[in-house]
Amino acid sequence: MTSIPVKDRVKVSQNWRLGRCREGILLKWRCSQMPWMQLEGASLYISQANFILAYQFRPDGASLNRRPFRVFAGHDEDVCHFVLANSHIVSAGGDGKIGVHKLHSTFTVKYSAHEQEVNCVDCKGGIIVSGSRDRTAKVWPLASGRLGQCLHTIQTEDRVWSIAISPILSSFVTGTACCGHFSPLRIWDLNSGQLITHLGSDFPPGAGVLDVMYESPSTLLSCGYDTYVRYWDLRTSARKCVMEWEEPHDSTLYCLQTDGNHLLATGSSYYGVVRLWDRRQRACLHAFPLTSTPLSSPVYCLRFTTRHLYAALSYNLHILDFQNP
Repeated sequence: MTSIPVKDRVKVSQNWRLGRCREGILLKWRCSQMPWMQLEGASLYISQANFILAYQFRPDGASLNRRPFRVFAGHDEDVCHFVLANSHIVSAGGDGKIGVHKLHSTFTVKYSAHEQEVNCVDCKGGIIVSGSRDRTAKVWPLASGRLGQCLHTIQTEDRVWSIAISPILSSFVTGTACCGHFSPLRIWDLNSGQLITHLGSDFPPGAGVLDVMYESPSTLLSCGYDTYVRYWDLRTSARKCVMEWEEPHDSTLYCLQTDGNHLLATGSSYYGVVRLWDRRQRACLHAFPLTSTPLSSPVYCLRFTTRHLYAALSYNLHILDFQNP
């Protein structure tokens, strides 16, 4: 927040704490989508069908230029997930392929990665990991001369919904459907592909993990079908989380984001509900329903900056503006 004057910092901070914001819609599309998005500087990248569109923010951060400045194509079916890494976009497609696009050139490569749709992908330190409905997770190199050469194939015995690489590049975590295997959260060695440990115990069948993210090499957050956000600290115990927050309306949690401090934001499965949490408290701080009954939609993806929160739903990209409520 160093670029923001102190007076404005206090005002914006109070707005987040009190839930004061102005709601708006940045983008609309005619057909129902399952969009994913990423922020990079003054740009927003969002998937629509089998394309990834790149938009430039206007200076206020609360609006976008009408036309995308780049369109990344290559998949034959919808883009399920993508990440930005090393000046590349790495995308996972419903066609079972992984796409690699350079951000600042026309270089695009796609290769067959799985037998069914690739639900999730992550990329750090020149390594790509992917998870699929075909009950496997795979490790791939990002190096241009080795694209498509699988380093490890891991049989997860379950559909893989989410995946994340540790910040120190030693391991990665998979979030699975919790139907074919008793644990939906497992950590694997990135170099050997061997199982290191599984997190938690006594998960009910179907308690799949839809989003997972590392905060540090030893701490991570997860959420999914069992309506809980869980905070794990591998230094204390892999079998029990150190903190958990329950979605009060018993809704599936599709996505989460954190500022690395006390703020946690989650996206629910009904009525486009975005919730803000103070991680020092059990109860939700604020809830923002972004759709009404006829157009109930999950929040498929959310991201936030110091001043704004962006939420991608079936038909719209919504913004919550905490700078000018």
